[in-house]
Amino acid sequence: MSQFVICINNQGNQASLIVGKVYRRLPDSQAEAHQMFRIVDEDKSEPEGYLYPASMFVPVELPEEVQRVLMAAESGG
Repeated sequence: MSQFVICINNQGNQASLIVGKVYRRLPDSQAEAHQMFRIVDEDKSEPEGYLYPASMFVPVELPEEVQRVLMAAESGG
């Protein structure tokens, strides 16, 4: 499964998620078993991410270079 997703619905989470934005999905098999994704959201205060319904996102495959840039930006590098 892709480690990046695009938000397609931020209802109830407008301060934490932006529709159309790419977010990193962290691995969490227990969350996924309950149709949830662990996401590093706009708040970024929780490095282990927050749980959101998987239906709010669409997985997306990104080129490696784009993934590296997003990961570096997320870590402040």
